[in-house]
Amino acid sequence: MQRTYVAKNEERGKTWNRNWYVVNADGKPLGRLASEIAVVLQGKHKPIYTPHVDTGDYVIVINADKVALSGDKWEQKMYQRHTGYIGGLKEIPYGKLIKRRPTLPVREAVRRMLPKTKLGRRMLRKLKVYAGPTHPHIAQQPVDLSL
Repeated sequence: MQRTYVAKNEERGKTWNRNWYVVNADGKPLGRLASEIAVVLQGKHKPIYTPHVDTGDYVIVINADKVALSGDKWEQKMYQRHTGYIGGLKEIPYGKLIKRRPTLPVREAVRRMLPKTKLGRRMLRKLKVYAGPTHPHIAQQPVDLSL
């Protein structure tokens, strides 16, 4: 009987490595893009996936400001944050947010699809989001990820 493989942090580099992928978000729906990115960050696309070990790869998202939304979400979709004071709930529509912080909608959509633990926060650090078509990670030789 063959035993199931369980990845361990100590084996990284010997048995398995992390790859770098580039995703062009231009014209892609936000939710579908975020779910595919979350799968790669968690490592669920690999046969060595282990739930309690970060086996995922790095993902670079370019053109994050050109991500698509369906319907009237440009005006109706609201992002909320809280100042910490009583009555301090702030809401900002997607249209204004994309002008102020163009990478935030993609980052938040992916963050909400990852585990809400220390492991999920570690996975989110492997996500690099850029508003324009260029990125500074050329030395890592990233490969296009077809989503």
